[in-house]
Amino acid sequence: MIIYNVTVNVENDVREEWLSWMKAVHIPDVMATGYFTENKICKVLVDEEQGTTYSIQYTCSDLEKLKEYQKLQSPRLQKEVNDKFAGKFVAFRTLLEIV
Repeated sequence: MIIYNVTVNVENDVREEWLSWMKAVHIPDVMATGYFTENKICKVLVDEEQGTTYSIQYTCSDLEKLKEYQKLQSPRLQKEVNDKFAGKFVAFRTLLEIV
């Protein structure tokens, strides 16, 4: 099993709107692609000078499926987030293998 982890630091002035949109729109859209079996969104518990950091984790059955998602679905979905919250967040992605 693979976890596709997206760590996002979002500016506090849009945090509540971003979090609501992620839960109501973006995460359901990602799950609707059929590549992932489960998801969770976690708040990273650190003291930060700016913004709030979240970890969104999507579980995928294998690396090949994840690579297909990244090629066929991810660019469109990432563009939607960028269009809606341009300049208000930074994100990086990591892959984790459940051992």
